[in-house]
Amino acid sequence: MATNNRDKVREITELMHGLPVVWSAAYDYPSVPEPEESGLTLEENAWIKASALMDATGFPALADDTGLFVEALGGAPGVRSARYAGKSGDYQENVLKLVKEMTEVPGERRGAAFRTVVAIALPSEKPVYIRGEVSGVILEAPHGTGGFGYDPVFRPLESDQSFAEMTTTEKNRISHRGRAFRLVREWLENRLGSTKR
Repeated sequence: MATNNRDKVREITELMHGLPVVWSAAYDYPSVPEPEESGLTLEENAWIKASALMDATGFPALADDTGLFVEALGGAPGVRSARYAGKSGDYQENVLKLVKEMTEVPGERRGAAFRTVVAIALPSEKPVYIRGEVSGVILEAPHGTGGFGYDPVFRPLESDQSFAEMTTTEKNRISHRGRAFRLVREWLENRLGSTKR
């Protein structure tokens, strides 16, 4: 898993549980520098991370890039979701900035979508891209203490709870990342099944 984000690793590991795969993460390879996410799309950034770790280790690698696309903000924060408030991965600052920018936005215009793209990098093969998405609304204030990132202010349409009010299992059942990685799991099961024959 081409990520140093332990929250992501925890979620992905739960979604991949039971597969005959030994997982490691980018932080298990401290000598490998973290690549700059300079892409203009989720696909580009996911590939930058996955291919960099594959090239450095020789192992197949996967990475996801996720963006929160808010209608009233013209799709922002989008590809820059992790760095919305400046420093990458500062969850609280990102949420505070989003809440502030949405202060005057009425309820009917608070629609948003979380999108995840997973890139799978395999030696000598073309990139594989798998996507997941969930629609929802941006809450006026944070709710809940679980999850990470924008989870406290995002409520999916099929729930009356924010992602931060759900257990990891509940969130994975309907989240963008959950949807994407269930498809990744199917892809891996097919791939692993084909190698056994």
